[in-house]
Amino acid sequence: MTTLRLILGDQLTRDISSLDGVDGAHDIVLMAEVAEETTYVRHHQQKIAFILSAMRHFAQSLTQEGLRVDYVKLDDPDNAGSFTSEVARAIARHKISRIIVTEPGEWRVMDMMRSWSHAFSIDVEIREDDRFFCSRGRFARWAEGRKSYRMEFFYREMRRETGLLMEGDEPAGGQWNFDHDNRKSLPKGAKPPKRDRFTPDAMTREVMDLVTQRYAQHIGDIENFGWAVTRKDALEALDHFIQACLPAYGDYQDAMKEGEPFLYHSVISPYLNCGLLTAREVCLAAELAWKKDQAPLNAVEGFIRQILGWREYVRGIYWQHMPNYVQSNALGGTRKLPSFYWTGDTAMNCIAQVVEETKANAYAHHIQRLMVTGNFALLAGIAPAEIEAWYLAVYADAFEWVELPNVHGMVMFADGGLLASKPYAASGAYIDRMSDYCKSCAYDVKAKSGATACPFNRLYWHFMIENQTALSRNPRMAMPYRTLSKMTDARRAEITREAQEFLEEMDRPPSIRHQTQLKL
Repeated sequence: MTTLRLILGDQLTRDISSLDGVDGAHDIVLMAEVAEETTYVRHHQQKIAFILSAMRHFAQSLTQEGLRVDYVKLDDPDNAGSFTSEVARAIARHKISRIIVTEPGEWRVMDMMRSWSHAFSIDVEIREDDRFFCSRGRFARWAEGRKSYRMEFFYREMRRETGLLMEGDEPAGGQWNFDHDNRKSLPKGAKPPKRDRFTPDAMTREVMDLVTQRYAQHIGDIENFGWAVTRKDALEALDHFIQACLPAYGDYQDAMKEGEPFLYHSVISPYLNCGLLTAREVCLAAELAWKKDQAPLNAVEGFIRQILGWREYVRGIYWQHMPNYVQSNALGGTRKLPSFYWTGDTAMNCIAQVVEETKANAYAHHIQRLMVTGNFALLAGIAPAEIEAWYLAVYADAFEWVELPNVHGMVMFADGGLLASKPYAASGAYIDRMSDYCKSCAYDVKAKSGATACPFNRLYWHFMIENQTALSRNPRMAMPYRTLSKMTDARRAEITREAQEFLEEMDRPPSIRHQTQLKL
C-alpha cells in the first residue's frame, strides 16, 4: 500500500498532521508548484517567490531526512497547472492507494479536496490542522447562538485555555487588554532598529528568475526580496523581533512614518501563515520575554492578542461562514478599485507611501492596511470584492482565511457587524495624529472642504450621510451622527457635491501642474 501525502505551500511545518506517521520507505510526499495558485489573483512577485522558495527549501529538508519527495516545479514541462491534475498524475506515477492531506486554509481548496475521493476512486483522509490554538469545531461551539461575535470575549477564553499571560485564574497585570496603552504616535528622533533581511541563496535566486520571466507584469519589486525562506532563518527573524523590537512594539504599534515600513512590528506573519513558525512557539517566546523582564506587559499582551486572539478569531469566522460570507455587502459599495492602489500614482501622500512600500516589500503593517488603504476604500464605497482581491494579491502573508474576514468584516464592514462592532471610518485627522504623512502631502489635512481639502475629510462625512440608514442606530456611531444632525441642509449638500466630484476624478493620475495648484 502506497500513501500519497500532499503538502501545500502554507503547510511547511515538519509536524504538520499530514506527515504524522509518515513511512519513509513506502509513502510519497507530493509538493507541486501550480500555475492556478500563482494566478487566481495577480499575486505580488515577492509573494510568489517567497512561497515557492520556501516550498523548495522545505522539500529539500524532507529529502535530507530520508523521505521520498515528489516535487513538481512550476516550469516542469509536464506540470498540469492545478492541484487536482497533479494529484492525478502522482497517483498514476506511484500507483497510490490512498491520500492523506491536512485541511487547507482556503474554502475553494477544501471543496477541491472533497471531490478527490469520488474523482479518483480512492480513500482521501483530510486531517485537522492542529497548528492553531482553536480548532474549527471549538470555534463553532463558541459561536453557537451568537448573532454577532466580539473578539475580546473569544480572546479571554483562549487565554484561560492556554494559560498564556495568566496568573492562576486572573490575567497577568490584573487586566485582559492593554490596548489603551498602545496608541502612541512615534516621537521625534525615534530610530527603529534596522531589520533583519535575508540574502537570497542560489535556490531562491533561481525562483526569483522564474518569477521575473513569468510574472513580470504582476505588482512588486522582486530585487528587493529579503524574506526568510527556511525555518532556521524564520527563527532568527523571530528572535530579532523579540530582542530588538518587542519592547517598543506596544507603545508604537499604531504609528506610521515615511520611509519606515517596519517600525517595531514583528514582520513574521508570512512565516506564521506558511508554517515556518508556529503560533504557539511565537506566543511562548513573547511571554518568556515578559517573564524575564525583557519586554513590558503592554507590548507582550498586545502582540499575543494579535495571534492568540485576532488571528484565531478571523480563521474561526472564515470557516464558520464560508462560502456565503463573501457574498454580503452591507453598505452596498460598488465602485471599482482606483488604479493608484497598484501604481501609487496619487497626490494623497499617505496612500502613495503605503502603496510604494507595499510594492517594494509585499508588506504593510496593520494600521497602514486598516486606516490608510482600507479606510479610503471604505469611505469611497469600493466594492468589497475589488479591495479583497487587492489585499490577497499584494501581501506576502495573505491567504484567504486570514485576508477575507479582515477585509470583508474589519475594513469594509461588509458583513454588517458580524466581526467588528463598528466601521473603522476616520477622517484625515487620525492619519495626521498617527503619522508624518500629512506634512508633505499636496492636500491640507486641516481643511474640511474645497479643492485642497484632504480627501479623507471630504469623504468621511459623505460616508456618514450615505450610510445613515444602515449605521445611525449603531451605539458606537452615536457621536458622529449627533454631529451630523447639527449640520444644515446646505452643508450636507456641499459635502455630497464635493465628495462626488472627488470620486468622479479620483482615478485620473495627478499631473505636476495639479499637484502644484493644490500646494498653492
